[in-house]
Amino acid sequence: MGKYFGTDGVRGVANRELTPELAFRLGRCGAYVLTKQAKRPRVLIGRDTRLSGEMLEAGLVAGMLSIGCDVIRLGVVTTPGVAYLTRALGADAGVMISASHNPFTDNGIKFFGPDGFKLSDETEAAIEALLEQPDQLPRPEGEGIGRVEDRPQEVERYLDHLKQTIDTDLCGLNLVVDCANGAAFELAPRLLRDLGADVIAICSAPDGTNINVDCGSTHPERLRREVKARKADAGLAFDGDADRLIAVDETGQLVDGDHILCICGGYLKERGNLKGDAVVATVMSNIGMFKALESKGIAVKKTRVGDRYVMEEMRRGGHNLGGEQSGHIIFLDHGTTGDGLLTALQLLQVMKETGQTLGDLARVMTKYPQLLVNVPVKDKNGLNGNEAIGQAVARAEELLGDEGRVLIRPSGTEPLIRVMAEGPDEETLKRCVEEIAETVKRELA
Repeated sequence: MGKYFGTDGVRGVANRELTPELAFRLGRCGAYVLTKQAKRPRVLIGRDTRLSGEMLEAGLVAGMLSIGCDVIRLGVVTTPGVAYLTRALGADAGVMISASHNPFTDNGIKFFGPDGFKLSDETEAAIEALLEQPDQLPRPEGEGIGRVEDRPQEVERYLDHLKQTIDTDLCGLNLVVDCANGAAFELAPRLLRDLGADVIAICSAPDGTNINVDCGSTHPERLRREVKARKADAGLAFDGDADRLIAVDETGQLVDGDHILCICGGYLKERGNLKGDAVVATVMSNIGMFKALESKGIAVKKTRVGDRYVMEEMRRGGHNLGGEQSGHIIFLDHGTTGDGLLTALQLLQVMKETGQTLGDLARVMTKYPQLLVNVPVKDKNGLNGNEAIGQAVARAEELLGDEGRVLIRPSGTEPLIRVMAEGPDEETLKRCVEEIAETVKRELA
């Protein structure tokens, strides 16, 4: 990670760390690096429902126009929608303004190349190098200045594409959909209704400040209650930019990304459509998922935490299914990034085709108890080589033995150290995590 780019674009508190001035400079430098081979480049820009989105969009647009790029504004749209449309419309780059599941006070800017994939480390480094230098980039005049066009109707192309990824309708399914007051607030209910489902939409009235507030994929409590109260077949929860999906079965039990990988991985393998008979997942996935997939003859390729690392391994190894426990699932045959709407359709198709309830499907894996604590710190880099923290981790690993594990890592997007322990006994996990977390606080907070 560089000075500006983290694991998922440039993020910060809007108007403090991520200012319109920085957005302007990112617009100029990003557009220059990504489009300098084009004679009259075009860039797509989308945003979620955060209050600061329009402010940052204005800065980005001004920067790109000043470098000679034409800009197409898509309005409120999902991150995977921007990725798909960048490629489908033949644009030279795409930009999404979103901080995903973070609070509304945060925002972020993430770039996509013309192929719809997120940028490589090398490309991000090239943009950062320009940001660090005095601005000597071109400033065209007259007709060389870029133009801006509003084309929110292009989202229909994206929805049509999603509908083509499944071979069935969704008639007969009763669904509760939590839109997180975010980018999916209008798209998700419409997509599912178009395919025949009966949909109750909740958290679908964004006001600029309520995105992710006690709702969405990181807060599914209300969704669980609604599914049980309405006797729905399933619940679907997206995050702020709808690149994640967490589901709820008919009894109100959570079906997370690990369950979804097991369900969809098994379904694809049975039909001969799982490339390499393998799934790509991060080291944070539950031990139960690894065991369930291996029992089906499906190998698991493990990566560092972060969807970009999952994607890198998928492309390197020629795999078509991968993802994270958080619900960031990549179906590479249909998209170039994690996509909550796409994942929902794939999961619902398995329900329809097999005739099984989501609860029955989720029993494919037994989830091991897993305890995760986020410890706020001043300097995440202090974790490396800290002797006291290393000793606390070693004691926990000795206590858990072969049936458990400990993972400790810095967050890629927030000033946090994440401490996770997993194993068959919850009391032992609690003791392990508490000791490590206290040590991290003492050493780094």
